[in-house]
Amino acid sequence: MTDFKHIIIRPLYTEKMSVLEETQRKYAFHVASEANKIMIKSAVEELFDVKVEKVATMNRKGKEKNMTVRSGGKTIRTQGKRSDWKRAVVTLKEGFSIDLLKGDGAV
Repeated sequence: MTDFKHIIIRPLYTEKMSVLEETQRKYAFHVASEANKIMIKSAVEELFDVKVEKVATMNRKGKEKNMTVRSGGKTIRTQGKRSDWKRAVVTLKEGFSIDLLKGDGAV
């Protein structure tokens, strides 16, 4: 798992995280479940060219989902589960920032 692009899956941009970005220099990412804090720190530093002060990780449980379908007079009930995933909140050192909305320039 040395490829940094496979560690950071996508940034998480919510209203709460946008406030934390402005006030506390914190950024959230959806990361690979096998990644540890050291791997996440080096991946963020390499991909975004910043210095990381702290990394906090959270393992999120997927929701149980139920679905009922009525077809041809019969009722079919199915049950499923969303995947478990891992979130990392990265705090950057003073003077560094990441522009998540700039895009990669691809059309």
